Amino acid sequence: MSEKLTKETFKEKVFDFETETEWKYRGDLPAIIDFYADWCGPCKMVAPILEELSTEYDGKMHVYKIDTDAEQELAGAFGIQSIPSLLFIPVDDKPQMAAGALPKDALKNAMKEILKVE
Repeated sequence: MSEKLTKETFKEKVFDFETETEWKYRGDLPAIIDFYADWCGPCKMVAPILEELSTEYDGKMHVYKIDTDAEQELAGAFGIQSIPSLLFIPVDDKPQMAAGALPKDALKNAMKEILKVE
């Protein structure tokens, strides 16, 4: 199951952008963060795919969701211009952003290439 993040849980589980200047991921597993909004059509296409992946890769990675309407400060901190935007976070490397509704095979490919999850 994916988990919805607020600013507070994001700072705890992912990155405290208010006190840290250098990126340092706080998680133990790679993660994908889905920046979405309830009114966004393409976001509704990506959501079930991410749910499938979170079940399929349970214990290998985290899938988080951030509602950009509710968490405008978080969206702003990452310069989210269009949604859906997906942030791929490897454990020991810099995160990479992908914009748009990616199909499942493209998501799995990015998971393999960026997150090293298979």
